[in-house]
Amino acid sequence: MAEIDFAAEIRALRATYLSIEQVSEVDALKESIEDLSDQAGTPNLWDDPAAAQKITSRLSHAQSKLEKLVSLQARIDDLEVLVQLAQEEDDADTLAEAAKDLPVLRKALQELEVVTLLAGEYDEREAVVTIRSGAGGVDAADFAQMLLRMYLRWAERHGYPTTVMDTSYAEEAGLKSATFEVKAPYAFGTLSVEAGTHRLVRISPFDNQGRRQTSFAAVEVIPLIEQTDSIDIPDNEIRVDVFRSSGPGGQSVNTTDSAVRLTHIPTGTVVSMQNEKSQLQNRAAALRVLQSRLLLIKKAEENAEKKLLAGDVKASWGDQMRSYVLNPYQMVKDLRTEYEVGNTSAVLDGEIDDFIDAGIRWRADNRNADAQ
Repeated sequence: MAEIDFAAEIRALRATYLSIEQVSEVDALKESIEDLSDQAGTPNLWDDPAAAQKITSRLSHAQSKLEKLVSLQARIDDLEVLVQLAQEEDDADTLAEAAKDLPVLRKALQELEVVTLLAGEYDEREAVVTIRSGAGGVDAADFAQMLLRMYLRWAERHGYPTTVMDTSYAEEAGLKSATFEVKAPYAFGTLSVEAGTHRLVRISPFDNQGRRQTSFAAVEVIPLIEQTDSIDIPDNEIRVDVFRSSGPGGQSVNTTDSAVRLTHIPTGTVVSMQNEKSQLQNRAAALRVLQSRLLLIKKAEENAEKKLLAGDVKASWGDQMRSYVLNPYQMVKDLRTEYEVGNTSAVLDGEIDDFIDAGIRWRADNRNADAQ
């Protein structure tokens, strides 16, 4: 075994750790944990289960990140002390043990480093994933179901809660499409590199002649944009016009300026109300309708933004991002990062972290190149 320069290796580990620590903004992370802990400790936390789930999930993620940072620093310190003692006593067995710890520490630092690359506007959001079968008939539908299982198993391995929101089953086997949520901080940033066309090559179990079949499925990943039940409208954004009601009505309908027209100046949305007898009642009713319409506009804009973030994902030749080859050989290969593994069954069982990490690094490198 080649002699290891432990001093150089430990310096490299410390340099990587320091760069991660700087990007992680440890002081801000501690403040965030303190704030979230206060929110999680309020007596009425679970009066709103959805909000409570978000708070506890964000707290758990922040605490886990800080614990990893503290733990990794301690492990590097321990390794340095171990090597110093072993070298002083010329203890070959202890040095061999330290040599085994080096790649483990490197991998742990690399995994944490990947998290620091999730700095996009929506990266910290939860994710909604949609899988659609593409070209390839029944094999494509079966492949879509295989991918659904793969991602659900991946989430299960990490302890991420998931909810399958919609499934459309194909006639013979598999799925036409499926949509599910991953309810964990940074789920979108993590899974967004999985978006694109996935390609499967195998001996078709649905072909009586046992021929090899190529099929495709599209994966779409969008951030879960938070919705609000109501919308606040500043007074200076509303123009109020009052006028006399027209048409049949009670005694005061045609004799007072009780009708109200509200115009939302930024969007030009107009609501008129004259059903109520008093101007005050009509104004309140018009405001409720205006709020509803503006909320619908906001949701439409969010949906358009989601589609823009998701991109136009097709499921056919020419735009594949990953190939799963089960015959004539066994290999899963990402065509963007060139990362590949031969254990196809493990990948399809949810072991896709290395593919995701490679994808996040690839994306970060491309962003940096574009910025230059």
